[in-house]
Amino acid sequence: MTTTDRAPVPPSTPPAGPDRGSWPRGRHRPGRHRPGRARVAGVDAARGLAVLGMIVAHVAVAAGSSWLVQAVNGRAAVLFAVLGGVSLALMAAPVLAAPSARNRVWLRRRIAVRGLLLVVLGLLLAEVSSGPMVILVVYGVLCWLLLPVLFAPARALAVAAAVGAVAGPLLSWVLRARFGSPADADGRTVLGATVHLSDLTSPAGLVHALDTVLLSGAYPVLTWMPFLLLGMAVGRLDLRTAGTRLVAGGAAGAVLGYGGSWLALDVLGGRDALLASVAPVADRLGVPAELALQLLGGSALGTVATTTPAWLLAATPHSGSPFDVVGAAGVAVAVLGLCLLTARYGGRLLAPLTATGALALTLYAGHIALLASLGGWPQTAPWAATALVAVLAVASAWAWRGLAGRGPLEALVHSVSVRAAGSPPTVGDRGSDRAPMPGGATPREAGDMDSTTPGRAADTIGYRGSSGPERGEAR
Repeated sequence: MTTTDRAPVPPSTPPAGPDRGSWPRGRHRPGRHRPGRARVAGVDAARGLAVLGMIVAHVAVAAGSSWLVQAVNGRAAVLFAVLGGVSLALMAAPVLAAPSARNRVWLRRRIAVRGLLLVVLGLLLAEVSSGPMVILVVYGVLCWLLLPVLFAPARALAVAAAVGAVAGPLLSWVLRARFGSPADADGRTVLGATVHLSDLTSPAGLVHALDTVLLSGAYPVLTWMPFLLLGMAVGRLDLRTAGTRLVAGGAAGAVLGYGGSWLALDVLGGRDALLASVAPVADRLGVPAELALQLLGGSALGTVATTTPAWLLAATPHSGSPFDVVGAAGVAVAVLGLCLLTARYGGRLLAPLTATGALALTLYAGHIALLASLGGWPQTAPWAATALVAVLAVASAWAWRGLAGRGPLEALVHSVSVRAAGSPPTVGDRGSDRAPMPGGATPREAGDMDSTTPGRAADTIGYRGSSGPERGEAR
């Protein structure tokens, strides 16, 4: 949610010999042409779609039965998470090319600080949110938890994601069935909990916050870790040519997740077990069991019910069941692949969308503040409110990106994390050579590590673009 990603393009002519010295620093000016580099606009375009999907899910709540709201519900957040993993992989790429201990420590320190900033921002946004469940606290914690595997091989990351997609939801169900879920003062189960500042003021609140982040909240680590692991594995690919494979692989994952849930529920009898589990509720409400199942199954806010293991067979959006995790992850990968293909053959048409994705963190915080200021209007005119917020988001991002480049919150996170991480290390085990980048390009072609302005730390996530109004910075 906080990155602008770029990938190196192999140079048409052999690169010049490596420059000697420390990790290069600098920032490219807008419109400055640099041969041999191409912006991976598809990554930002996918993030832009996630921003718009998030706006629909949060603003058009009153139109929850609409097919559009149903389509983006839960999946927009999963797309953000997968793209977050892609960004972490791109951050690690230069260090993987120059895998000295000093380089690794510097990057881990920088990502840890970024995670802390996201946690702080998430806590602040949770205090002003009028309804949206803020994910940033969990996202920051995931940044910390992924530091040990930041430089793991792509295959290991993919295997870990696949295992976690099944084992995480199962372990979550077992632990919640054994120890219960958080309850309010009246003893009612709390659904979709997020961490608030008040949770940090007492030992009981800290325990609640830990349970919310790791197990029972709206975005529990146990079921969200696989999305970032998958994104990290995808980010190890050559994104300039991986679009078709990602579309095919993502489609297969979506079919496996959603098709597998249909098979388990409607062919193998899982729905009968669910109907039996909701029968007491249906009797109390005086409604058919099917309607009770629809009401209860559609209210998943991060976790599935523990009344019967059959809930793990459903693929309800944002439920965290194995089928939901696999299906939503497949959709996210397929969307990324489609955006990469579209950007490859018609990238200029995506300019407003890529600008929106480049300012995702700023727009995320901004739309939460704006939604709180709109009061009850979105409830009475959901689509008018959604259109207003979406148009404001795209227009402001496009204008800001052309005039100033990096978004205000993106600039803050970048600046603080780079400064807190200390002086950038030297590149290469001998502290001299610039590191080659994936795909055969050198850092001069990759651009993120090119030296232009002394005193400014280099971006190490993504790679600078070739021309046009876009800034060549990573978020």
